[in-house]
Amino acid sequence: MLWDVTVIGGGIAGLSAAIAARRSGASVRLLEAAPQSLRGGNARHGRNFRLMHASPLCYVPDRYDANEFLDELHGVTGAGTDPSLAQLLIDGSETIAPWLIGNGVHLQPPGTGVMPYSRRTAFPLGGGKAMMNALYATAAKLGVVISYDSEARALVRKGRPGWTIEACSNATCETIEARSVIACAGGAGADPDWLRTHFGIAAEGMMIRGVPYANGRILTLLIDSGACPVGDPATGHIVPVDARGPRMDGGIVTRITAIPYGLVVDRSGRRVDVTDAGAQPTHYAKWGPRIAACADQLAFLILDARGMARAAPSAFPPITAQSRADLAVALGLDPVAFAGSVDGFNAVPPPSARPIVAPPLAAYPMRPGLTFVHYGIKVDDTMRVVQADGSRHDNLFAAGMIMTANVLRRGYLAGLGITLSAVFGRRAGEEAARYVTG
Repeated sequence: MLWDVTVIGGGIAGLSAAIAARRSGASVRLLEAAPQSLRGGNARHGRNFRLMHASPLCYVPDRYDANEFLDELHGVTGAGTDPSLAQLLIDGSETIAPWLIGNGVHLQPPGTGVMPYSRRTAFPLGGGKAMMNALYATAAKLGVVISYDSEARALVRKGRPGWTIEACSNATCETIEARSVIACAGGAGADPDWLRTHFGIAAEGMMIRGVPYANGRILTLLIDSGACPVGDPATGHIVPVDARGPRMDGGIVTRITAIPYGLVVDRSGRRVDVTDAGAQPTHYAKWGPRIAACADQLAFLILDARGMARAAPSAFPPITAQSRADLAVALGLDPVAFAGSVDGFNAVPPPSARPIVAPPLAAYPMRPGLTFVHYGIKVDDTMRVVQADGSRHDNLFAAGMIMTANVLRRGYLAGLGITLSAVFGRRAGEEAARYVTG
């Protein structure tokens, strides 16, 4: 069969693209490298998405206007964002919540459950996995043909009618023909060899917060075929995570959130600090690279009983002891260096913390957790892939993490990943369908 649109990748960008293209009248085949039980990409770990709104809505309070959104985006990226795509993202965020709702996603009313107050973001009811399950159900109902355990390994331009894709599942490969292709396969953050090449020794201790299927195969294939790369392959959104979590696919639950309330030491027991990290949500992105620079990419957050009372619930219980000496032994730290670090911290604790004195003392071992790499392929306003020579194919599109660096070449804003993927995935699907339907 010759498909109007073939979507490579089954995260929220791919699902949004597939649904939008199908609703626009195109026949759609979606290739998801993961098995059905692990479908959904990194979005299944998501908990919120950022959206512009001029007044309170049933799923988000107060208001968050376009200028504030843009100012905050510039605040984390500096000049590292395409102005046209940034505006498309912000404008698209205003309508993405109703669009998701119209495709089966339920959102949590403000002030309910355990989610924090947020006028910038909305929360899917049941979390990211429930959101992805709803979108998959809608896609199937609309007639999108979904292939699980199906990794695209080759993509070849075939003149007319379009593209030939080699998709493999275990030892079986299939050739798929399509009039247009939308690449939503994510970046290369889950490929250990790729990370070692670009991050060096720091990659050895990195935890991959997302799925293991974002191996960068399509990204590399497109760049090798002439697509224009954008961003820096040696930087990424990295946050502190519990070192006892899984090496891959730990998601948001392993993130360590209580750093502002305590002391961080390296594996020798010496204090580690980050200038101006503060207690704002952006402190996560500052601490992740700092931990990656520690020996063996390992550090420990130290809290006393008062700090633990302020800490959010965690996936793993803290390591506890009644005294500094006992905690140093439990963590394998030099007791003299550790005691000196605690004394120095207690002399001048940061504004968000208190001296570490009240037993029991507690510790969380931390490693750098990679969310995504600030690297991908360039796209234009219609989500068409831009070649290194400035040309572009009329029928090759990209959305999601594979093109995020167009907007985020450094930094991050809470909830932006799902918004960016859904907004640009929807746009790519509509543009691809417009191409094939004339």
